[in-house]
Amino acid sequence: MTSPHPVLLLPGGVLPAEPAYAALLKVLGDRVDAVAKDLDVYSEDRPPANYSLDVEVKGILREADRHGFDRFHLVGYSGGGASSLAFVAEHGDRLLSLALLEPAWAGNDRTEEERALWDRFRALQGLPADEFMAGFVRLQLAPGVQPPPPPGAAQPPWMAKRPAGVGALIVAFDDGDLDLDALRAFDKPVYFALGGRSNPDYYARMAARLGAIFPDFTAETFPDRHHFDPPHRIEPERIAGSLLALWERAES
Repeated sequence: MTSPHPVLLLPGGVLPAEPAYAALLKVLGDRVDAVAKDLDVYSEDRPPANYSLDVEVKGILREADRHGFDRFHLVGYSGGGASSLAFVAEHGDRLLSLALLEPAWAGNDRTEEERALWDRFRALQGLPADEFMAGFVRLQLAPGVQPPPPPGAAQPPWMAKRPAGVGALIVAFDDGDLDLDALRAFDKPVYFALGGRSNPDYYARMAARLGAIFPDFTAETFPDRHHFDPPHRIEPERIAGSLLALWERAES
């Protein structure tokens, strides 16, 4: 029997890891030895002092070592995808493959369109929490795509941490320095899942940039998906097939 694939999965800046990846992990079943890890920006009630992406990189290392993963497959969505790119730049030798599910950041060497959108993200800082989160969602959708309905009055307890955590992530991205030469030297397979209804001035342009950097890069578009109804939650069977093919190729 083939050994299960060692996989570490990171969520985005809103939904915690367990509900974010429950559907995908159910489909993958015993074909994976998987760990869904929350972002360390939410390890306390407030983001850690002097928070940076290095905090997430250290958290990935700690979790991998705790589970005995010498080399493993890394999957990162949104803020977790940004953390995954930072990990590759520092510890690419620990990875068998990388799967990016619309990472929120891919370095500050952006296209003009990405920079313009990022300025609009920065402008959200200081708004009341509900306005901040509404703007944060809206900016990531293609024109004309309706945002998901806001949460009701009875919000889950973890939601209270999200405005401060997302704000800390935005600052960390601004202060981040992604080593593109280290990414160019990463010769393991890289997969990028792109939602066809996400903001193309951000995610599609980011995918094109990364495709010109990573030597072994594959992008797959999910036409009916956007950043807040991502394929790992809505189309888990399809993305599970893509990930299994990635992992099998990487291990062969």
